[in-house]
Amino acid sequence: MRYDLVVFDFDGTLADSLTWFRTALSDVVEKHGLTPICEERAEALRGMAPKAIMDELGIPTWKLPFIAADVRDRAAKNVDQITLFDGIAPMMRDLADAGISIAVVSSNGETAIRAVLGNELGALVDQYACGAALFGKAAVFRKVVKKAGSTPARTLCIGDEVRDIEAAREAGCACGAVSWGFATPEILQAQAPDRLYGEVREIALDALASDAAAPGRQAGHSV
Repeated sequence: MRYDLVVFDFDGTLADSLTWFRTALSDVVEKHGLTPICEERAEALRGMAPKAIMDELGIPTWKLPFIAADVRDRAAKNVDQITLFDGIAPMMRDLADAGISIAVVSSNGETAIRAVLGNELGALVDQYACGAALFGKAAVFRKVVKKAGSTPARTLCIGDEVRDIEAAREAGCACGAVSWGFATPEILQAQAPDRLYGEVREIALDALASDAAAPGRQAGHSV
């Protein structure tokens, strides 16, 4: 198999948190004194780089931990409004059945993530590294890889944002991006990830492919 370990982001990758977050965005903006934003402009954020998003919302770096903690608390109280994307459950089962270790690295909290996954899928996850800093995932990836007894070359990190791709590269891991999350496929493809997935089922097919039979690792290959 190509990989011993697959590391998932949660929000926007495994779970459709964006639908719920849209309902909470105005409250978060008001509470933290951010720049008010209309629905149309909020949608436009999906096509922006992380720094541009912070500038658009008027977020100083020092506020990020407080905003992230607030969103974590809100998510924990609204887990009934957050659901997994179609196909996530069978994809995770396929990985686990093949002996591939699964980890979740997220800025969201473990309690909320486990609640959304449920007992069965939650038990398939070998490592939870939750509450990670929004721009501190690379260091967490390295720790997860080491704990799993794997190597960066045998690790695939999958997320839905530009910062997920950047963190995977910084940690020396393969990076996969999903087209159904927060960031638009266009801005993700511009970062040239190793894989850009258009369907959930492609993740297991890619992770389970033999090295010899694996398709060329080019950005956008799956879309």
